[in-house]
Amino acid sequence: IVSRETIPFLSFYHLARASINQLQQTSNLRDFCQIIVKEVRKVTGFDRVMLYKFEDDDHGAVIAEEKLDSLESYLGLHYPESDIPKPARRLFCSNWIRLIPDANSQPVEIFPTDNPITNRPLDLTLSILRSASPCHIKYLHNMGVGASLTISLIKDKKLWGLIACHHQTPKYVSYELRKACEFLGRVIFSEISAREETEDYDYQMKLSYIQSILIEYMSQEENFIDGLVKHDPNLLDLTSAQGAAICFGDNFTVIGETPSEEDLKFLVQWLKQNVNQEVFYTDSLPRIYPDAQRFKDIGSGLLAIPISKRNYVLWFRSEVIQTVNWGGDPNKAFETTHTEGTLQLSPRKSFELWKETVRLTSLPWKQVEIKTALELRKALINIVLRQADELAQLAQDLERSNAELKKFAYVASHDLQEPLNQVANYVQLLEMRYNDKLDEDASEFITFAVEGVSLMQTLIDDVLAYSKVDLQGIEFKLTEVETALDHALANLRGRIRETGAVVTHDPFPTVMADSTQLMQLFQNLIGNAIKFRSEQPPEIHVGAKRLEDSWLFSVQDNGIGIEPQFSDRIFVIFQRLHTRDEYPGTGMGLAICKKILECHRGKIWVESELGHGATFYFTIPVRGRERECRNGGVTMSI
Repeated sequence: IVSRETIPFLSFYHLARASINQLQQTSNLRDFCQIIVKEVRKVTGFDRVMLYKFEDDDHGAVIAEEKLDSLESYLGLHYPESDIPKPARRLFCSNWIRLIPDANSQPVEIFPTDNPITNRPLDLTLSILRSASPCHIKYLHNMGVGASLTISLIKDKKLWGLIACHHQTPKYVSYELRKACEFLGRVIFSEISAREETEDYDYQMKLSYIQSILIEYMSQEENFIDGLVKHDPNLLDLTSAQGAAICFGDNFTVIGETPSEEDLKFLVQWLKQNVNQEVFYTDSLPRIYPDAQRFKDIGSGLLAIPISKRNYVLWFRSEVIQTVNWGGDPNKAFETTHTEGTLQLSPRKSFELWKETVRLTSLPWKQVEIKTALELRKALINIVLRQADELAQLAQDLERSNAELKKFAYVASHDLQEPLNQVANYVQLLEMRYNDKLDEDASEFITFAVEGVSLMQTLIDDVLAYSKVDLQGIEFKLTEVETALDHALANLRGRIRETGAVVTHDPFPTVMADSTQLMQLFQNLIGNAIKFRSEQPPEIHVGAKRLEDSWLFSVQDNGIGIEPQFSDRIFVIFQRLHTRDEYPGTGMGLAICKKILECHRGKIWVESELGHGATFYFTIPVRGRERECRNGGVTMSI
C-alpha cells in the first residue's frame, strides 16, 4: 500500500492559505471549482479528483476534474440518482470524509454484532473502519478504482456535492491528511456557499426592486392589472419569463409569448382541480399536463400563483432542447445476475458516454424567483381584498342611490301626470268651446299643444318603465320563451295587421328569466322592426341557438337598417337616429332592452347596414335546469 508522508500542520496551513488566495481571485463558479480539485489533488496525490454536484432532481454531474493525462475524462458527465442512493447520501451527511484505502481488501467480521449493553446492532455510522457495501465495491471495480477518498460538501444540512478522489491502486491516507482534507473541504465549501448566496442575494435584491415598482404601478392604476403589464419593468421581468397571463374572472390579460386563450382556460381549469399549493412550478409542464404539448414551444415551463379560487397569475418559459451526456445508460443503473439460483442486483459495468436529448423542458425556476412570486401573491391578495371592500361600499352607495332615484322617478311621474292631464283637458275644452272663434293658425297651435302633452305623457311612462327594470323586481323562474313571444305579438296585433308584417320563429327553449320582462324585450324589438320598416311589408324572424353556457336569440328584419357607427349609440337612453316627424317615439325602447338583459346577466348588440335590414342579438345565460322545447317533443337539458 502506497503511503504519503504526514504533512506538518504549519505546512498544511500555508498550503491551505495559498489555495484559498487563488480561490478568492476568481469570480466564476466553474473556475472556482476547478481550482478546488486541483488543490485537493496536489494535497492528496490521487490519480483523479472530481467535484460532483447534485442537481434539483438528485442526479449528479461532474463540474470539475483534475487527473492524470492517461485517464479517461469524466468532466461534464451526468450520473443517475441511483448511483448514490439515499442511504449512502445520509451517511455522507453524517461523515464529512470517507476513505476506502483498498477496494480489494477483504472485510473482517465484527464481534459481537450486538451491543452487549443495549442489545441492539452496533451502529457503525461514524466508524472510519466501516467496510463499504459490496455493491459500492463492485461499482469501484467497474470504474477501475483501487482506492477512494470522498469529502462531503454540505449546505443547510443537505448534501450539495462531493469531492471524489480516485486512485488506480490501493492508497492509504493518514489521519492527519484526512483531517486536513476535511478542514480544506469545509473552508473551501464555505466560500462556494458564500458565492452562491451572494449571487442569489444580488438577484433577489433586483427582483425585490422590480416587485416594489410593480406594486407602486398597481396602486397608481385604476385597474391593478394594467400596473403589471403596461409599464417597464413589467410582470415578465419578475421571473425572467418569456410570457405571462393574468386570469381574472373570465378575462385573460397576456404579455409576451403565451398559449391561446382557449388553452389558458383549460390550463386554469386543470390547476383548479389538481393544485392546492400557494405556488406551483415545473420546468416540464407537458410531462404532467399532456395538453401542454400543444404549446410546448412557448410553455414547457410554468410558474403559477392563485390569487383566489378563480384567479391566477401564470408565467411561461419556452422549451429548451438539451443534450445531456451520461456516464453510461441512466436507464440501466443496475444489472441482474444469477448466483447459485439467487437473483442479485449489481451496479452497471459500462460508463461509456451515453447521450440523451431532453425535450419538453424549460430552464428551471430559481428559488429566488419562486419566493418573489409568493411575495407578489401576498401583495395581489391585499389589493384584491381592498378593492373588494371598496366595491362593496360602492355597491351599498349605488343601491341606496338607485332606491332614491327609483322613488324619485315614481313620485315625479305621478306628480307630473296630474298637471299634464289638466293642461290636456283645458286645451281640449278650449277647442270645444271656442272652436268657431279660432282661426286656422290657432287650431293648429292647439293641435301642437295636445300632441306635445301626449308625447310628454308617453315619455313619463317610458321613464317610469325604465326605472322599474332592476334586479330586485325580477322574478326568475322557468319561462317558456314561446309563451313570452306570443304575449308580445298579441300586444302588437293591431300594428302587425295594419302593416301586413309576417313574424316567424325557430323552436324555442325554456329559460330562467322574468316572463314579463322577456315579453317586454320581444315587444320592443319586434315593435321597432315594424316601425323602421322599408317599403316592403315587414318580414321578421326570431331565432334561437344554444351556446356553451347561454342561449343566443336573434330578431332579424328587412327594414331600413342602421349605419354601423351608430350600433352602440342606439342603446343609450333618449338617443334617437331619426326625428319624431319621421318616426315617433322617445328613444327609450332599446335602452329598456339593454337594462332588462343586464339584469339577466346577458348582452345585446346589433349587426346591420343601412338599407339592408338589421339583426338584433341577445343572450340569456343557462341557469340550472332548463328545458329545450322543440317541435315534436321536449328535450331536457341539465
